[in-house]
Amino acid sequence: MKKVLFVASEAVPFVKTGGLADVAGSLPKYFDKDKYDVRVILPKYMCMSEEWKEKLKYRTHFYMDLNWRKQYVGILELQYEGIWFYFIDNEYYFNGPAPYGEIYMDIEKFAFFSKAVLSALPVIDFRPDIIHCHDWQSGLVPVYLDNFRYGDEYFRGIGTVMTIHNLKFQGIWDTKRVRDITGLPMYYFAPDKLEAYGDANYLKGGIVYADRVTTVSPTYAMEIQTPYYGERLDGLMKARSNVLSGILNGIDYEEYNPETDPNIAKKFTISNFRREKGKNKTALQKELGLEEDRHVMMIGIVSRLTDQKGFDLIARVFDELCQDAVQFVILGTGVDQYENMFRHYAWEYPGKVSANIYYSEEMAHKIYASCDAFLMPSQFEPCGLSQMMALRYGTVPIVRETGGLKDTIQPYNQYEKTGTGFSFSNYNAHEMMGIIRYAEQIFYDKKRDWNKIAERGMAQDFSWNSSARAYEQLYDEF
Repeated sequence: MKKVLFVASEAVPFVKTGGLADVAGSLPKYFDKDKYDVRVILPKYMCMSEEWKEKLKYRTHFYMDLNWRKQYVGILELQYEGIWFYFIDNEYYFNGPAPYGEIYMDIEKFAFFSKAVLSALPVIDFRPDIIHCHDWQSGLVPVYLDNFRYGDEYFRGIGTVMTIHNLKFQGIWDTKRVRDITGLPMYYFAPDKLEAYGDANYLKGGIVYADRVTTVSPTYAMEIQTPYYGERLDGLMKARSNVLSGILNGIDYEEYNPETDPNIAKKFTISNFRREKGKNKTALQKELGLEEDRHVMMIGIVSRLTDQKGFDLIARVFDELCQDAVQFVILGTGVDQYENMFRHYAWEYPGKVSANIYYSEEMAHKIYASCDAFLMPSQFEPCGLSQMMALRYGTVPIVRETGGLKDTIQPYNQYEKTGTGFSFSNYNAHEMMGIIRYAEQIFYDKKRDWNKIAERGMAQDFSWNSSARAYEQLYDEF
């Protein structure tokens, strides 16, 4: 049996700020239990909800050197849905109202976490064959592992996988400080190792020292080898392309299921969505104070409101789009500029635009189930989960062809009658507006084609099962 340890800074249901938590918390359940023993280790944050903290069982504790500091390392554990989760406890590092804070504090916090993970292995009596690290917060694990191997037989022969969820976040800080924090020898701070552009870069260290590097979609794996998407590491990504692969994330098909979803007004299936799905739209229109009309096209947006997600494109043409026979429902928080923009349009077009500047899982489900189309014009999108959720609910995605959006949405072809959504390729506001208007035309004039697009989308399988099979293949190469 292969033993695999996931190292992540967040995992559902314990702590979540983004898609990384879904991967770390959901994926382990889908591995073949007879062949793989997959466990997860993460920090025990003070900001975790009390209901989880009360369930954790104390396992052991020890003290660890972090260069010149001696730090307490507590280990707690919990078996949840058949998977063992371990929590590294240290109140000095993991207190505070959120998992992440100022970068200079996070740099020390996750150096401690990375070293503590490896130091904990002999104590929890779980020696993994493979340590699967996620994002920069665990980037030092492969580096420390390399360092530990010199003096300790125990750590030899453990393989590592480094998964990049978003290359934009790399964990970069001043080399002198990072040396002082980590206690790693000068040897590791060379340009072909941790050093990048004069600073120390945690993610780069992980990419250099990991045996395999993956990212969360095949297209993103290609894109990050180019200067536009490479975030100044494109040269390194090219150099490691022989061990680089892209494996799509999945979504939880139990949680996102229009047949059983407790959050939505009217449940539906692929066989009756033509009749039943529209009832969710009228319920949502009523709840949000939009004009109640089940025949009007409703476009949903559930997102962080940032430049990465393409909101500068939306800002450019939103006023024009509001002249069309459409309604917009927006849910999310982010940059003030975009939050205020949507508040303004909701005020200017009260029956057409609903701006919900907060985040709620329940409202997200309602939007996926109620809307006709879902807009996601991202500048870059390593994988993206919202478009998969939209497909699941028969809501047709309108996306830009980048990263995981390109891998998951097949553009509609009116001549061959194929496709699961609409897409545009250039990062250009008018090209986006053109494709939205094309979608409107199909929605209003070719209703049968539109329903077929939605039906094909609902028939897709982007569950965690497919992702787990792909990772199993990767692990088998070790």
